[in-house]
Amino acid sequence: MRVEVDLDRCEGNAICVGIDPDLFELNDDEQAVVKMAPVPAEREAHAMQAIAECPRAALRRVDD
Repeated sequence: MRVEVDLDRCEGNAICVGIDPDLFELNDDEQAVVKMAPVPAEREAHAMQAIAECPRAALRRVDD
């Protein structure tokens, strides 16, 4: 699985970074960036939690 960020929706709330800072970070524009693609199996639960908790629904799961 991969996680994509809709940069038009992302407000840089950093909820995802708080859930897993090894998987997500904020770029210079204060928008979320996914640091690992595909998401390692051991981090999929964190990715799904970040998707569910994103206040702007800016994250989405993509299955390859």
